[in-house]
Amino acid sequence: QVRLVESGRGVVQAGGSLRLSCAGSGITFRIYTPGWYRQAPGKQRELVATINSGGITNYADSVKGRFTISRDNAKNTVYLQMNSLKPEDTAVYYCNVRSWPNEYWGQGTQVTVSS
Repeated sequence: QVRLVESGRGVVQAGGSLRLSCAGSGITFRIYTPGWYRQAPGKQRELVATINSGGITNYADSVKGRFTISRDNAKNTVYLQMNSLKPEDTAVYYCNVRSWPNEYWGQGTQVTVSS
């Protein structure tokens, strides 16, 4: 059974930092492309960042230069370091891993940035 467990939820002031973690089990993590998505109230879920098996990263324009995605295959974990947080970063953040045709989602973790 595949499980993705996210941690690192919290409330932070604008300009602050937060790190999210997502630990996977039940999959061969190193062959998957993990990523982070987010969904703000009343909005569609959107891509935040991905990192493929070769370590190549992809970021949404809105987070470039502020967020960093990384992975530790030995720990089956993907991280999202979020710096210079803005109120518009407030959302539920979801961990995602995919390796066609399989795709799995975490349960989501709330990030709230106060102004």
